[in-house]
Amino acid sequence: SMNIRSMLGDLYNQSFDSSWCIFSGYLAAVLLGMLYFNFLNQAFYRLIRIVYSQNRWFQSLKLYITLPVIEIIVVTSILLCVLIPLNGVTYLPNDHFCCPTFTNIPSILSTAFVAYVCPFCCILFIYMRITRFIHRQGNIQILIIKQRQTRDLLILRRILIIVNLLLILGIPGMTLILMFVITGEENPLLVRITYFPISVSQAGLSIALLFCIPQLKNIVLNLRKTTTVTPANQVVQGTIQMNTMAGTQ
Repeated sequence: SMNIRSMLGDLYNQSFDSSWCIFSGYLAAVLLGMLYFNFLNQAFYRLIRIVYSQNRWFQSLKLYITLPVIEIIVVTSILLCVLIPLNGVTYLPNDHFCCPTFTNIPSILSTAFVAYVCPFCCILFIYMRITRFIHRQGNIQILIIKQRQTRDLLILRRILIIVNLLLILGIPGMTLILMFVITGEENPLLVRITYFPISVSQAGLSIALLFCIPQLKNIVLNLRKTTTVTPANQVVQGTIQMNTMAGTQ
């Protein structure tokens, strides 16, 4: 949506300054945070499977249904309470869309802390907790349980690698923001250079989730398999022809 508005604004000089634009800017910030919290939920699920496998309450379906709802409420409340007083989301006339402005340092740092730093630190803590737990178990565990724990740890390691790659993609934007803090001059392409890696990372994250979660990966692979079903009348005709040929012989 932001890219389309930028192209329409550049080509036809259209303005999208409206209350809906401001709302979409806040919505984009919330969705960005929920995407990272989705990875945190995957890490939390691996933590329960390995460390707290005996606790039935943590493995209940109700917990994993209500957890995203609670996260949406908490993330939305925190971001709105931080961004609205700071007037964080504004319309950018040169870029033709609304978003948290990078020149508003308090708002952008608050958004980054809630949407990225908190989930990343939690995922890192969970990884360390699982690694320490597996090392303490040693060879006591049954082979099947140990293989499952190793597989879950590998999945969590992949999640950490993906989140670190997102940090690398944000280096160009962070460099320009740091230059703005030092010099006080804003690069005219600051927003577009910063949001381009973010757009690429969002598309990559959607695909990476399929490979990080074995259940989703199996669903996608099963959709690609086409099963050929032979109609019943063809089977009956084939049986009659074979019986006829056998009778004639």
